[in-house]
Amino acid sequence: MKLFETYNQRSLIFRNRIVVSPMCQYSATDGIPNHWHLVHLGSRAVGGAAAVIAEATAVSAEGRISAHDTGIWNDTQVQAWQPIAAFIAEQGAIPGVQLAHAGRKASVSRPWEGGGALSAEQGAWQTVAPSAIPFDKHWHVPQALDAAGIRKVVADFRAAAARAREAGFKLIELHGAHGYLLHQFMSPLSNHRDDEYGGSFENRTRLVREVITAVRDVWPAELPLWLRISATDWAEGGWNIDDSVRLAGELSALGVDLVDVSSGGLVPHVRIPVGPGYQVPFAARIRQEARIATGAVGLITEPAQADGIIAGGGADVVLIARASLRDPYFPRRAAQELGATIVAPVQYQRAW
Repeated sequence: MKLFETYNQRSLIFRNRIVVSPMCQYSATDGIPNHWHLVHLGSRAVGGAAAVIAEATAVSAEGRISAHDTGIWNDTQVQAWQPIAAFIAEQGAIPGVQLAHAGRKASVSRPWEGGGALSAEQGAWQTVAPSAIPFDKHWHVPQALDAAGIRKVVADFRAAAARAREAGFKLIELHGAHGYLLHQFMSPLSNHRDDEYGGSFENRTRLVREVITAVRDVWPAELPLWLRISATDWAEGGWNIDDSVRLAGELSALGVDLVDVSSGGLVPHVRIPVGPGYQVPFAARIRQEARIATGAVGLITEPAQADGIIAGGGADVVLIARASLRDPYFPRRAAQELGATIVAPVQYQRAW
C-alpha cells in the first residue's frame, strides 16, 4: 500500500502520504490563532497525518479574507503559533502553514454570516488586485496595485516566511490558487495590466516567481516549499492546465518542491464537473510533464481511493480536506482498512 510509504523532501521525512489540507476556520482575533486552532490542528496530527498545514494565513492585515483570518505579520501572532506548531511536531507530524494574500477577495464576512463583501458599517477595508476589477456584482472595486504596492506584497511574503520559521513551522505552502492575489495576477481574466506584470504569460507569472524567490531567500534550504495553484479557472479565456504545466516546469529551479493542484475560484458562476477525485488528472499531468512532485486534492474521501492515486502515479501526496473535518483520525481508519499500522500515542494505545 503506497499510501503509507514514507516520503522524503529535503531534510524531512513524511511518515505517510496523507496531508491535512489548509482549511480556513475564520476564528481568529486580530490574526492571532487561539485554542480552537490548537485543538483543530493538533487533533489531526494525533490522527496520524504526515503533515498538517494551517489555514490560509495572511501576510498582511489587508490580505485577510475575513477579519477573522489568522495572520503572521507580527510578533504576537508568531508567539501564538509557536505552541501550535510545537504540538503538531510532538505528535510526529510536520507542521506547515499556508501563506496567503486574498487580493480582491478580501474584506468579506465569514461563510456562516453570508460570506459576502463587507459594508463600510461592517468594517470593510480597501482591497487590492492586479486590476480594478471586482470579483462579482456588489463586491468591492479593488485598487490596482502600483509598483510600490507590488514591492510591498513581495516583502510581506518574505517577512511572513521568516516569521513562519520563527513560529516553528517546517513547511510553507504559498497560496496561488482559488482566486486570491497571486492567482489574480496569473489569470488574464483578472489581470488587464499593460506593464511588466500583465499581458504575456511571463509577465502575468512574474509576481508569483518573485514571491517564491523572496520566500526561498529566507526559508531554510533544508525545508520544503510548496505552491498551491488552480490548474484551471474553468472559464474561457482564463488560466488553464497548459498554463499550469508551463509554470510548474519552471518551479523546481526556483526552489519549489511540490505543486498542490486544486482548481477554480477566480470567477464566480462557473460550471465545475465536481466528482470524486475530479482534480487528480491535473495533478497527474503536471507531475508527468513538468517533472515536479504534486499533491492531489478534491473529493478524496476513501482510503482505497487515496491509495490508488499514489500507486497509480497521480500524485506524490494526497491532501485531505472535508474528509479530515469529518474525521480527524482519517489516517488511522485508512491504515486499518488497508492493512497498515499506525502507532497510536501512548495515551491512546489501550484502545488499539
